[in-house]
Amino acid sequence: MATTDLLVDLQDDLVSDDTSKALGQLKLSPLDEKTWPTECDGELQPVSEQSSARKDGKDGQLPYSADNETLPEVVDTPPDLKWDDPYYEIARRQIVEVAGDDNFGRKVIVVSACRMPPSHQLDHTQLLKYLKHTLDKYVESDYSVVYFHYGLNSQNKPSFAWLLEAYKEFDRKYKKNIKALYIVHPTRFIKALLVVFKPIISMKFGRKILYVNHLGELEQYLKCERMVIPQCVKRFDERIQAAQRLKPQEPKKQLPHQQFGIPLQELREKEPEHKAIPLVMEQTSAYIRKHGLNKEGIFRRSANMYLVKEVLEKYNNGVLVDFETYNDVHLAAVMLKTFLRELPEPLLTYNLYNKVVSLGKVPQNKQIEAIVEMIHFLPEDNYTVLHYLVEFLGEIADNSDLNKMTASNLALVFGPALLWAKDAAISLNAINPINNFTQLLFENYTEIFPAK
Repeated sequence: MATTDLLVDLQDDLVSDDTSKALGQLKLSPLDEKTWPTECDGELQPVSEQSSARKDGKDGQLPYSADNETLPEVVDTPPDLKWDDPYYEIARRQIVEVAGDDNFGRKVIVVSACRMPPSHQLDHTQLLKYLKHTLDKYVESDYSVVYFHYGLNSQNKPSFAWLLEAYKEFDRKYKKNIKALYIVHPTRFIKALLVVFKPIISMKFGRKILYVNHLGELEQYLKCERMVIPQCVKRFDERIQAAQRLKPQEPKKQLPHQQFGIPLQELREKEPEHKAIPLVMEQTSAYIRKHGLNKEGIFRRSANMYLVKEVLEKYNNGVLVDFETYNDVHLAAVMLKTFLRELPEPLLTYNLYNKVVSLGKVPQNKQIEAIVEMIHFLPEDNYTVLHYLVEFLGEIADNSDLNKMTASNLALVFGPALLWAKDAAISLNAINPINNFTQLLFENYTEIFPAK
């Protein structure tokens, strides 16, 4: 759409002659694609039909407007969230969540507009602080942000002044390592807003903004099933895909030499020498040992996405991979993380999920003993691979004075890659105990895996 058209839409939304005041009172614009559906008393209507429904509300339909499009999605307060937490009122709404890694090894921060209550019920200054508080744990690494725009309306949208303040608050510390901002279900409003912000948004940052029209498109960047996606967003997306007559993606057929997305036991059985350590882990760790033990920020940086896809396809097609030819230790690091994330079941297995998340309830002086007991319930292949991985990452942590990757920093990177919930997206409150468990593994690996 032309810039002039966007500005016309923007001007139509202004409700005052005072420009500065009006910019703070922008209303949600209609959707870009006229065939896209919107919420209307639980029924699906093309936008062209909604125009008549707005006028007379026939056939039992409520007149459509952005204000009644959706109510704020209410979620249960996370069980581990303490009432005296300084961010309790913000955190309990789960507007901001962490969703593991994307397909390129970058941490993913999720922001859901539909969980924002009416503006008079939300302290936007505190929300900004909480967002920075969450990002502070990850901004030293490459990361991505997913913004679910559905659910933003005239009642819960922040003021234009707040948006301007927020952009200024996120200085280079936050912008440097953000690699992508995915705006899911964008409207003319959000696109027009970016036009308004264009004079202060750098060209480099602008290239990181990607519009995603439906969750099927988002799948090429990350695994949606492991994300915290609000139910109302999922329902809305189903209506979009139905209206657009989009066919669900067919599962890919397994290749004869496939390495990624294959159970560990199957990998071992089809390997000619029946090695317990998968080829990808063996080769990536060997290259990192040779070139990356002292590399600052190893496992925190992402790699060129095209090279990641190229190497993944080589492994899956039985083509020899020589990391020396790529001369990029971060590429090898990303491939190792990707291998772990692509396992059909997490390395620590679904059976250990509740025990790991509940480890904090075990007395501190008994936690190592509890971990030793837990991991002995792992299948033999999982135990062997975990031992190999933890020993290798222990070497990385032993060189943290040079590479800056302490056991704590490694846990932030690898925690969500070692364990995730079955049939449920992982939340920020689940990630913390998983990371704590992982940190204890790395810090005490010689005690947990004693030499034979």
